[in-house]
Amino acid sequence: MTTDWRPRAAALADKLRASGKLTTPEWHSALSQTPRHVFVPEYYRQDRGAEWIAVRGDNPAQREKWLDAMYDNTVLVTALADNDNGGQLVRSSSTQPGLMVRMLEALEVRDGNTVLEIGAGTGYNAALLSQRLGDGCVYSVDIEPDLVDLARERLAEAGHHPTVVARDGADGFPEHAPFDRLIATCSVPAIPAAWVRQVRPGGKILADIKTGVSAGSLVLLTRYDDDAAVGRFDPVYAAFMALRPSAGVPAVPTRVDRNRDAARQRTSQLNPTTPWDNLLTWFLASFTLGPDVAAAGYTGPDDNDTNEQPAPAAVWITTPDGSWTEISLRDHDGEHRVHEGGPRNLWTLIEQAHRDWTDHGQPDWDRLGLTVTRDEQRVWLDEPSGPTLGTLPTG
Repeated sequence: MTTDWRPRAAALADKLRASGKLTTPEWHSALSQTPRHVFVPEYYRQDRGAEWIAVRGDNPAQREKWLDAMYDNTVLVTALADNDNGGQLVRSSSTQPGLMVRMLEALEVRDGNTVLEIGAGTGYNAALLSQRLGDGCVYSVDIEPDLVDLARERLAEAGHHPTVVARDGADGFPEHAPFDRLIATCSVPAIPAAWVRQVRPGGKILADIKTGVSAGSLVLLTRYDDDAAVGRFDPVYAAFMALRPSAGVPAVPTRVDRNRDAARQRTSQLNPTTPWDNLLTWFLASFTLGPDVAAAGYTGPDDNDTNEQPAPAAVWITTPDGSWTEISLRDHDGEHRVHEGGPRNLWTLIEQAHRDWTDHGQPDWDRLGLTVTRDEQRVWLDEPSGPTLGTLPTG
């Protein structure tokens, strides 16, 4: 369909190297020689009305825009699914190339290493791995059979034939274990035991831990004996779609009604945007909020806001047990109005997490680590023997 991709792929690799996101010649070569456009013949963008618009490479009017996007360091939404509310949810996406190569470099693969990828997606990441290691060293699984079929076809079109199958990623790929490396391009609330068992002692696991909505980040573990692994969180935040146990439409959060008239009221000095502006506090709060934060977002503008583009009035958070909180963005002498309902005071839990984060010296991600054993998965500060910040929800 196109013959002018190579200069674009090389320019992308050069751009990522110049920005420090790509440092090794092996991965620079792999990125330069992999045609991303083959794996994303179309992508979706939202217009101002939040409607999804397809941008296709076989549409002459869209071709240049599509091709520019293919070799830009950007996330591309590649598959949608209808939900029960009449809207559409993102089902699959192509990750930023810069994040992909940063993760691949963090794995420290060597020639001859076997790699298991959890989350085949479009197949582009498997293509990068195949370009670097050879098809026989690369294995990839995904829960969606139709996406696996497409990934396999597009890999073949790009000249690669790694092993790609449809199955639950939480189970790994025991038929071909043990692996030297495991990389997950989806998020999990805790490291599945199968992943640790299927990596050789001394091997590495790179995964996105998410104990709640946006609560967590990438962690790189090294497996040691007795089905255990230990490692640190990546210094730069990253996020992936959640691993799903079955194919189909992603789950829609349960709606929790917020009755402000019957709410408990007080004030708080903590900035309401903390869940977005301070993701480490949000991560610490998730250990008490629970793994199933139903939703979080912004309340619409105040009725008295006459600006042409009125700002949101409040932040809200809900959990499936019926608890909810709403905190006004506008403050009065540094105090924000808090409304809370349900069995728990959610904002109180976030305030405590923020105090804990402050008491520990306001650490960044690279001061946090994770130890995985058969019995527990413990998040620690500074060293494996350091203070326990929380445990992941296993079992």
